[in-house]
Amino acid sequence: MSKKNNDQKPNKEFVFQRKNYLFLFIGIAFIALGFILMSGGGTDDPNVFNPEIYNFRRIRLAPTLVLIGLGIQIYAILLNPNKNKD
Repeated sequence: MSKKNNDQKPNKEFVFQRKNYLFLFIGIAFIALGFILMSGGGTDDPNVFNPEIYNFRRIRLAPTLVLIGLGIQIYAILLNPNKNKD
């Protein structure tokens, strides 16, 4: 009978490392900030138009922050933290 070698344990390693999670949380913060800046500008009376809904913060800044956050998320997923380790 052959004896199995039970001394070797499978190497369990997470796919993401600390650096990946750091960038993921930074990306989530950018996206959340973008959605927070996008909110508001409405009115309680549907017969009254509020031009505040079309200001720079809601039309340009907030969507840009959301897109930057999504870019950071993609970078965090594709980042290989073991690349520069020797």
